[in-house]
Amino acid sequence: MFQIDKSSNRISALEKMTFSELKFKEREHLQEWLANTPESLGEDFLIIQKEFDGFDETRERLDLLALDKDGNLVIIENKLDDSGRDVVWQAIKYASYSSNLNKNQVIEIYQQYLRKIGSDDDAEESLTNFLCVEDLDEIILNKGNGQRVIFVAANFRKEVTSTALWLLSHGINVQCFKVTPYEFNDEYLLDVKQIIPVPEVKDLMIGMSEKEAEEKGVEAKQKKVNSIRLKFWEQLLRYLRESSCNIYDNISPSHDHWSNAGSGVGGAPYALIFGKKLIRIELTLNNASQKINKMMFDELYKSKSEIEEAFGKELTWERLDNKKSSRVKFEEAIDGYNEENWPYINNWMFENLQKIEVAIKSPLVAASTLVRSSSLSK
Repeated sequence: MFQIDKSSNRISALEKMTFSELKFKEREHLQEWLANTPESLGEDFLIIQKEFDGFDETRERLDLLALDKDGNLVIIENKLDDSGRDVVWQAIKYASYSSNLNKNQVIEIYQQYLRKIGSDDDAEESLTNFLCVEDLDEIILNKGNGQRVIFVAANFRKEVTSTALWLLSHGINVQCFKVTPYEFNDEYLLDVKQIIPVPEVKDLMIGMSEKEAEEKGVEAKQKKVNSIRLKFWEQLLRYLRESSCNIYDNISPSHDHWSNAGSGVGGAPYALIFGKKLIRIELTLNNASQKINKMMFDELYKSKSEIEEAFGKELTWERLDNKKSSRVKFEEAIDGYNEENWPYINNWMFENLQKIEVAIKSPLVAASTLVRSSSLSK
């Protein structure tokens, strides 16, 4: 920290001191400064207790307990000239203890603090004003694992900063503030600087944490979906093997939303589609050559009326001009992930697979023979 001399247009360094040299004490001074001016830590906190020891089956006490504007509990641990080695472990214990405090307990803790400092304020009224709500029923106090930890010290050991950064990377809201006293003209100044996370990258780190949380959520959802799909295919394939349908006899269950089986014509498998919102059977024309797929589709389409008459219902014909493959399909909207619907889906897939195989087999063989003969003759 430097003093600016406007007359000489120069700056001069202020004398950096230690709390010990100035005979400042942790509880008597640093803790009181923070308790009475919590905004020095960069945001608006409400101190709800000092030297809190209201944890069951332990006599341990944390330095300051506060609330932020979102109703999260904030554990503030103060050290003077050195953070020590055990401050992180202490704070984590306090955060775990505090995580069990419910709304009524938080209110009572704050009311006790108000009485301790000689205030006649009502805790509930003070909390509603601080949180900007009309009634405390509108907000959750101490939600889930939203507890925050703030460390304040003149110097931080590497084991403390390293652990704090590791906790941050795992979604634990941790901040480290370095406090430095200065002496100037028989007056004392205090510099409070956030060093973890660096304020300029805090938003970035929050964004990264949110992204990681989103990715974990997607992974968990996908794992659940995969489990549902595997269970469905296991029971459907068992159902088909026990029926008169034999084209899926050698097919194994998977996590995919589709399952293919041969039609007897190369590059033209049958597919069963199992989705959350619909089920489908289809014939897929998926040869390596886009040209052959389109030619086969056009030949099949010439027999559209006869095929649909044999199938008993209209089919959806998709030439898919901008894609390599083409397909003929039949589908129905249904909640596939509801296991109560699976007996119906089993029967639906069995019956329609049988019908489409009978309806399209001869035209498919004829179309394949004609197209491949035509391609070979050119």
